[in-house]
Amino acid sequence: MSARKRIVVKIGSSLLANSKRLTLRYAFMHGLLSDIADLREQGYDVVLTSSGAVALGLNAVNKSPEEADVLDKQAAAACGQPLLLNAYGQVAAEHGYIIGQVLVTLGDIEERRSFLNIRNTIQRLFEHGVMPVVNENDTVTTQEIRVGDNDRLAAKVAHMIQADHLIILTSVDGLYDRDPSEPGAQFIETIDDVSSYLAVTDSTSALGSGGMLTKMHAANMAQDAGCETLIARGIIERPISSILAKERRHTRCVAKGTPASSWAVWLTNRLQMAGSLVLKQERIDAMLAGDLVVERADIVSIHGDFQKGDVLHIYNEADEECARGLTNFSSNETLLLARHLDQPISELLGYEGGTRVISPENLVMLQNHHLPWDVPTDQVTLVAS
Repeated sequence: MSARKRIVVKIGSSLLANSKRLTLRYAFMHGLLSDIADLREQGYDVVLTSSGAVALGLNAVNKSPEEADVLDKQAAAACGQPLLLNAYGQVAAEHGYIIGQVLVTLGDIEERRSFLNIRNTIQRLFEHGVMPVVNENDTVTTQEIRVGDNDRLAAKVAHMIQADHLIILTSVDGLYDRDPSEPGAQFIETIDDVSSYLAVTDSTSALGSGGMLTKMHAANMAQDAGCETLIARGIIERPISSILAKERRHTRCVAKGTPASSWAVWLTNRLQMAGSLVLKQERIDAMLAGDLVVERADIVSIHGDFQKGDVLHIYNEADEECARGLTNFSSNETLLLARHLDQPISELLGYEGGTRVISPENLVMLQNHHLPWDVPTDQVTLVAS
C-alpha cells in the first residue's frame, strides 16, 4: 500500500457543463485541475469520477436534457465523452501531468474479478504518475443495467483504492435539514448516521442523474469502507484543498472507524440487487449468534432471477434485511433444492456439489450503519410447491 494519501473526487454535471449552452465550463476545469496538481505535489493520489459526458453531447443529438430518452443519452455520451476527456487531458497537460480514462459498467463493479482488475489498473496508473478519470460507460448501458449515478460509483472507487477522502463537488454547499430555499433551513456540518437524513434528500438537478439522496447513499458506502466523505459546492479557486483545509463550508460524513475486510465491504455495498432470500427466523437467530451459513432447508421464499456467484440480500420473515452473501446456486437451482429436501443434490442438479446455498466465508451480517434495502415485491417464488 502506498504511503501517499488517496482522494476520490466526484464532479457533478452542473459544474462542468453550462446549463443553457451545454458547453464546457473551462474556468472551473482549470481551477480544479490546477488544485489537483498542487495536491499531487503534496503527496496525494487523486481519482476523478466525472459526470458531464451526456450533457456535453446533447447538442450533437439536438436534444435538451428534459426531452432526451435513454437512446438519446447513449448517443449523447458517445459524442460528449471525447469532448470531456480531451478537455481534461489538455488542461492537465498544462499543469504537468497526464490523465488516463477508465470506463466501467455496473457489471464491472458488481463482479468481483472485474472489480479487482479495475483496482489493479488504477494502481498501475498511480505508479506511473497518471491521474485516473473513471466514468460509467453510458454508451452501452441501459437504465436497467447501469450504475445510475456517479456519486455511488465514486464511493465504490473509494473502497476499491482504500481512499482517505471521498469529496463530492456539487452546486450547493452541502446538506441541509430541509430544502435550503425554505425559511429556517439549517445547514448540517457533520453526519454520523446517514439514515437520519434520507427523508430530506430527494431533489435532483436538470443535468445530473443523482441528487442529495444518492450522495447520502454514497457517503454510507464510503463510511463502511473507512473513508470520510466531504460534500461541498464546486468553486473555481482551490475547490478541493480549501475543503481539506476546512477553509469553507461543507458537510462531513464521518467514517465508521476501522473498516471490515475488503471482501466484506464488497459483499455488503451493492449498487443493484441481483436477488434475495427470506429465511426462517431460527436460521436468522443462529446467524446472529455466529453460525454463518444458509442451507436449503432454511429458505422460506426466493426473490429474483439470479445466477451462481451473485450477491443475495438476506431477510427474516418480518421483511427486515439481516445479511448479504454470495450464492453457490442459481435461483432455479435454489428453488429446486429447497422444494425437494429429501433428495440428494447430485440427483436434483445432475452434478456433485456442496449442500450450502451460502457458505460461511461468503456471508456477512449487516451492521447498524448499513442502509438496508426493502424486500422486493416482484418475482417472488414461495418454496412450498
